Amino acid sequence: MKALVFHKPGDVRVETIDDPKIEDKRDAIIRVTATAICGSDLHIYNGFLPQARPMALGHEFMGIVEETGSEVGNLKKGDRVVVPFPIACGTCFFCHHDLPGHCENSNPEFYGPEGNVTNQKGGALFGYTDLYGGYNGGQAEFVRVPYADYGPRKVPDTLSDEQVLFLTDIFPTGYSGVDWAGVKGGEVVAVFGCGPVGLMCMKSAWLRGAKRVIGIDVEPYRLEMARKLCNAEVVNASETDPIEFIRAASEGRGADVCVDCVGMEAHRSILDKALNIVKGQVGSVSVLDNCISAVRRGGWVTILGVYPMNYDFPVGKMFDKGIFIGQGQAPAHAHIDKLLAHIEKGEFKADDIITHRLKLDDAPHGYEIFSKKQDNCVKVVLTP
Repeated sequence: MKALVFHKPGDVRVETIDDPKIEDKRDAIIRVTATAICGSDLHIYNGFLPQARPMALGHEFMGIVEETGSEVGNLKKGDRVVVPFPIACGTCFFCHHDLPGHCENSNPEFYGPEGNVTNQKGGALFGYTDLYGGYNGGQAEFVRVPYADYGPRKVPDTLSDEQVLFLTDIFPTGYSGVDWAGVKGGEVVAVFGCGPVGLMCMKSAWLRGAKRVIGIDVEPYRLEMARKLCNAEVVNASETDPIEFIRAASEGRGADVCVDCVGMEAHRSILDKALNIVKGQVGSVSVLDNCISAVRRGGWVTILGVYPMNYDFPVGKMFDKGIFIGQGQAPAHAHIDKLLAHIEKGEFKADDIITHRLKLDDAPHGYEIFSKKQDNCVKVVLTP
């Protein structure tokens, strides 16, 4: 089969690799009909997350069931499904507590309670390095889905692939940014980062009844997407101090909720880069620092952007302000069913953020323009 294979930072190629096979009674083989490039894929592509051996990337995918293991009773050949991005068993302590990203059984080699940089990680993710299970991802013609009796969800034929594809990751992830904060109506929500997850988060804030939604970025084309598609007030952080803007929009207090949808790959100053070298760190926590400053006392900061290692953290400021924190891999399994219902009822539109539709053969080009922010690229969908 064809698959998009990572070789080294900046080097991804569409190659022929072995077709996946049933390896466990709870497996299914899915023929991929649509897949997408996620901002998290860029962390591997740009070398922020280590991966030594070739691996098929991609954790946002859906398709048609081709084959099932003997213990998969809820799916049959021909079923059309979306697949949540965490690989979760459905039976362990964390799965029973709606925390599939912390599954105790899907990542046996590197799983552990400590959460270290290079070992003792959480549960497995599709196509997301050996540290997170080493499973080939869905930017391919076919993919093996473990625990297929727990993860995949059937989707109605009345909805197109593009309408439901983002249930795999970015819609539940963006939704988690406001759900962790308990948004229930009347809040000021500031979303730092107007990429795909940020756009889903802003849309989710309105879905949950926010009073004002503010989008912050440095790329004009992303800010325009936030304004046009999410009805957000927008701030270009390269021109306007976002902290002062947010305080002015909230009677001086700060936002009720600030969401970091950028993570470590924020724009870095020369000083940031120098500190990376001195402290042995990668990336920047500048966006998180801004969130902590811009949120009101007693407010929530939620972190959806990826931070793979330890950084200096303003604990004193957080303590004095009494800030609550929500963060981590989104519990996609916990949200996917209700979010599908919102799409079915016409209450949420997810596919309007797609800017580029490419064939799988053109995936390397998709990675390049998404990573380099070329051609106003916000979201790339691939079809095998």
